[in-house]
Amino acid sequence: MPEPQLSTAKTLWRLVPYAKKALPRISFGILAAIAAHMFALAIPQFLQNLVNSLVAGGYEALFPAVGLILLMGVAEAIFVLLRRWLVLTPGTHVEAGMRNALYAKLQDLPVAFHDRWPSGQLLSRAVSDLSLIRRWLSFGLVLFIANFLTLVVGMLILFSYSIWLGLIFFLVSIPIWIIGFKFEKEYGEIARKSQDQSGDLATRVEESVHGVRVLKAFGRGPFAAKQFSEQAFELKQTEITKAKAVANLWRYLIMLPEIAVGLSMLAGVYLVSQGDLTMGGLVAFFATTIALRWPTESLGFLLSMTLEAKSATQRFFEVMDEPIQISDPQNPKTIAEPMGLLEFRDVHFRYPDTPGDKPDLLNGIDLTLLPGESVALIGITGSGKTTLTALTTRLHEVTSGQILLDGTDIRDLSRAELRQHLAMAFEDATLFSLPIRDNILLGRPDASEADLKQAIEIAQAQFVYDLPNGLDTTLGEEGLSLSGGQRQRIALARAVAAKPRVLILDDPLSALDVDTEAMVEDALRHVLTTTTALIVAHRPSTVMLADKVALLEAGRITAFGTHQELLKSSEHYRYVISSLEQEAKEREVNL
Repeated sequence: MPEPQLSTAKTLWRLVPYAKKALPRISFGILAAIAAHMFALAIPQFLQNLVNSLVAGGYEALFPAVGLILLMGVAEAIFVLLRRWLVLTPGTHVEAGMRNALYAKLQDLPVAFHDRWPSGQLLSRAVSDLSLIRRWLSFGLVLFIANFLTLVVGMLILFSYSIWLGLIFFLVSIPIWIIGFKFEKEYGEIARKSQDQSGDLATRVEESVHGVRVLKAFGRGPFAAKQFSEQAFELKQTEITKAKAVANLWRYLIMLPEIAVGLSMLAGVYLVSQGDLTMGGLVAFFATTIALRWPTESLGFLLSMTLEAKSATQRFFEVMDEPIQISDPQNPKTIAEPMGLLEFRDVHFRYPDTPGDKPDLLNGIDLTLLPGESVALIGITGSGKTTLTALTTRLHEVTSGQILLDGTDIRDLSRAELRQHLAMAFEDATLFSLPIRDNILLGRPDASEADLKQAIEIAQAQFVYDLPNGLDTTLGEEGLSLSGGQRQRIALARAVAAKPRVLILDDPLSALDVDTEAMVEDALRHVLTTTTALIVAHRPSTVMLADKVALLEAGRITAFGTHQELLKSSEHYRYVISSLEQEAKEREVNL
């Protein structure tokens, strides 16, 4: 069942922990805004006395009254400036703090979360939603409270001039509140839809930019443009619906007070003619209604901003409320002298959305890698090889069973401790918009120049020295300016530079030509003599690199031994190897 929706006030109240440090200045900003409005409401009081004095012939009161009115206007302007000065800076600090918290949460959430969530939705939450919350804290919240209190005080002042005129103004204003409550429900749904569509559109842009080479190669640019245009049109229609809803509210916010003023004027003239109201009182009444015009008319966009802030807050907490399913233990253990003994004991794993009648993807893995031993992991496509390697660094969590490093369950180690002893190189090499040096030393920033040079040589990545600024060359987004093989070699150098006790290689040589692959494998043999390695193999040559081979079949390790031993004893192994040889030949042709 879907979770019950919180009210607007309860939803926005969840921002308090993030805005706690800013609340004092925001509160003073609200007081400054109220003070400015009170000075504005005080001016009609002086007008009442001035007009009554002038009607009675007391012209000597003119200049003092004008001076006081001018003083009230100056005081109002000063408090408006004070309000702006108080509230502008705190909002930016709140936004920055929330953005940092969101980014930290995204880094802490498991890979399964990122597999489910489109990156555009996360991006829109980190940028546009938090920006909207900042504007609401600095502007919408302050003015909404100040203007609402001003309307209450102003209405009481109107009654003080004349109960009948005040009653007319109040009764005509009642529909505004009824329309406002109806507007809250309708606009809240539209605002949420608009923000979700903005996130989807951001995802579409990101996918098109990242896949621009594919789109161009297949001549599908117009197709992508059409899809983008359709989504943009849907967002435009939603924004138009939003604008119509706000415009409809504004119609009543402007029309009803004008009707109230017209009816009050008719009644006021009658009351003056009957001697029940002074001329000064009538002038002051209408001067007060003019002072209340801005607080009344502003309710429309302040209410819409508040509802958008509510929706943005809900979207923010949808991420922040996600449970951290892979976390550090309360009392983590440490491995004082890591040796690199890696053990899988009856390991089971299934993805959360796997139907209950289907077996586990990994259905009882038992495998031991001795310190310094290299093991190639092979199996048909979809057998779970990559998933098994991801379990070693807790990118995913085992469903049951244990993975032990030097006799310690990896769940008893902090993730930072675990990932100091293990390093991974993936088939899909991900690089960052950083200098090449920082990309290679990502897992061990304090590595020496000698270690950096050795890692580059092992990965056969000497091409980095020929780039415009050598190791200080900043890569473009995801390193797409480099070839696939170059990116893989940098990623492999990154794993080697970390000097782990256990090296996990998920087919990191797939984009290399045969000669380069041979040189990398020859260099890796020197590293693997002292490092435990689990290698996902898609080439027979990679299998030859390992001391032992583990055959993954039907979620289990069904054969384990040397390449020669398995060729003799396992028919399925011979089938997988022949498949790898065929794939290798096809890849060589493509390269």
